[in-house]
Amino acid sequence: MTILRPFKAIRPREKLAHKVAALPYDVMSSEEAKKEAENNPYSFLHVDKAEIDLDPSIGKYDLKVYEKARDNFKAMIDNKILIKDKEEKLYIYKQIMDGKKQVGLVGSLSIDDYINKNIKKHENILTEKLIDRTNHINYCNANTGPIFLTYRPKEKINKILEKWMDKKEPIYDFLAADSITHMVWNIDDNATMNTLVDLFKDIDSLYIADGHHRTAAAAEVAKIRRAENPRFTGKENFNYFLGVMFPSNQLFIMDYNRIVSDLNGLNSKEFIEKLRENFILEEMENQDPYKPKEKHSFGMYLENKWYKLKVKDDIFKTKNLLEKLDVSILQNKVLDSILGIKDPSSDKRIEFIGGIRGLRELEKRVDKGMAVAFSLYPTSIEDLMEISDKSNIMPAKSTWFEPKLRSGLFIHDLG
Repeated sequence: MTILRPFKAIRPREKLAHKVAALPYDVMSSEEAKKEAENNPYSFLHVDKAEIDLDPSIGKYDLKVYEKARDNFKAMIDNKILIKDKEEKLYIYKQIMDGKKQVGLVGSLSIDDYINKNIKKHENILTEKLIDRTNHINYCNANTGPIFLTYRPKEKINKILEKWMDKKEPIYDFLAADSITHMVWNIDDNATMNTLVDLFKDIDSLYIADGHHRTAAAAEVAKIRRAENPRFTGKENFNYFLGVMFPSNQLFIMDYNRIVSDLNGLNSKEFIEKLRENFILEEMENQDPYKPKEKHSFGMYLENKWYKLKVKDDIFKTKNLLEKLDVSILQNKVLDSILGIKDPSSDKRIEFIGGIRGLRELEKRVDKGMAVAFSLYPTSIEDLMEISDKSNIMPAKSTWFEPKLRSGLFIHDLG
């Protein structure tokens, strides 16, 4: 059972939504965020990445950053850039990218559903990032970034949302600089909200697509506040967090590619020979970037050449789905066993490039000094849910969802 609750969103005034809305804090560096927001005082990056408004010598995890985030958030409310709805509502968030749409329901979700693993994860949580987002939520007293979740499709839910969008005007409708359309409706009818709340009770599990650290941080804040308020009832806002839930058949997962800085003491010929133990290699004749067209095939860019790597059949004797994932095969058979990268989440020799940047980005990085790049076939949403159901953890950076949810369109006040 999934517990869904309407809430009083803090959100932009309608004419400012396109200026406030910002990409998530973790898809850009501080330098990129500073450049993005430098001519836009309304950008929510001033809250989500408040270090951009401080001296560069101040570390991004310094407590001054969270104080600045709190102050910037308060100023946006005081200056009526952000307003708070007077009544509890649910919201619809529709995104359109290259003609493809995804429609999510926005509401507050139970921290206990996460603690009890009804809301499931597929990534490990890094301590440094957990502390960062816990501090951010605590200082701002709000969930400032929405969690991107998915669920197995329910036609009744889809029909209610489609009917509402057909009959009502959106409160936001804008085209972002990256050519993605964002539309928002509020659902303010009690009967409709109650129906949706009841329908979600029939959904056994939600799956975190993006936002693992924000979800874990929301749970940490709830634990802290429960300890501070031993007579809590469970109805307080801090027992809930901000989620946007999309049916799994609408989501688009892109490739999440890898580049490595050195060949672990091997020359290119030795490296290729070691690859041949588990892969069939084919040098691409036209030397266009090779984008894998099916599972268990990879592209590799090495010394100005593109190769296709096809996994040999005997690799698949295992019945373990986690081990059969392409990201696992690359990690186990190449990054670890050949290149010595045991922990890709902390090893400084590896970097991850989201598919939205294209394969030419891999070429560029290798031509500028990195040693080798690998292009991957995207992980499927079905694999993600099955692995999450088994409480397994995927390798770091297994999925890249597009389009990204914008921060600043909905904020959940902890009260």
